[in-house]
Amino acid sequence: MIVPELKHLLSLDVRVSPPVVIDPGPSMRRLIPITGGTVSGTHTGRILPGGDWQSQIGDGPMAISAHYILDLEGHGTVEVQSDGLRAGPPEVLAALARGEIVDPGRYYFRTAIRLRTAAPQLLRFNSLMCVATGARYPDRVEIEVFELG
Repeated sequence: MIVPELKHLLSLDVRVSPPVVIDPGPSMRRLIPITGGTVSGTHTGRILPGGDWQSQIGDGPMAISAHYILDLEGHGTVEVQSDGLRAGPPEVLAALARGEIVDPGRYYFRTAIRLRTAAPQLLRFNSLMCVATGARYPDRVEIEVFELG
């Protein structure tokens, strides 16, 4: 059996605007506009605008599906598709929903990430599966991306 190793690839500081609520009912659905941000780690650059579609049923986990672009300095652009979930005790999720700062150790925020690019120096990104941890703040999301080796 091969046990995958994790290797840190990128740190993302994703800037977001307030949610646009589509369905405020028990099957809550909303869009979190991604307005920009910065990239650090093995590459540096900026995050271009995009969106994070989220859905939640009752007090359950928040399903996350974010789609945006990285513009990596000197290399080109990379499409990011990130799917995962954020879960935790109802009072912690409620605090996050109110825009409060919550210790990321009190909730679970994980995503699976696929990267796509035509930039010649980044073509290896097309063959990677990545996982990420996240921390939600009122105006941004911090994401640590790890490639599965």
